[in-house]
Amino acid sequence: MCNEFRFKLALDRLVDEFSQLRLPLHWAGGAPNLEPRDSIRPTDPAVVILGRESGAELRQLRWGFPRDKGGPVINFRSEGRRFGVGRCLIPADGFYEFTGERAPKSKWLFEAAQGELLGVAGLVREDRFTLLTMAPGADVAPYHDRQIVILPRDQWAAWLGPPQVQPPIPVLPAGALKVTQIR
Repeated sequence: MCNEFRFKLALDRLVDEFSQLRLPLHWAGGAPNLEPRDSIRPTDPAVVILGRESGAELRQLRWGFPRDKGGPVINFRSEGRRFGVGRCLIPADGFYEFTGERAPKSKWLFEAAQGELLGVAGLVREDRFTLLTMAPGADVAPYHDRQIVILPRDQWAAWLGPPQVQPPIPVLPAGALKVTQIR
């Protein structure tokens, strides 16, 4: 399961992506400082996009729902569930999976094959978010038995839209992700 992702794109690129969808991106206060980050890990703050009547709202929230025992809930299974409230989109330009029995494990970077922005389906509760997961597609299956839910760009607005309109959660086609071994 994903416990590390990357977001290195500038705010201008994110605004452009959402304006092409005719989904204006807003934020409170002045423009946020989105520093390029090679590694976003559980409990780190990260950029999330929330649906609003006036478009979409960019916020920085902490990754992982708190729980009484153990670490935070960083991933949440999507199979057989409807998410009427709290849907969000987490922008990323890559995510990592790890293989091997002993440290240091092999580290693999997954990026969109064409270099486009990834829209990861997530949920928000108060000031925290978690990533949705599903059975792996063909590109991730050789490395892990689960993967994050990556929504096609044409479903971003519906995912952020009214609660009664939840788009289906698709499996990515083979070749949609480029895989690079980091270590």
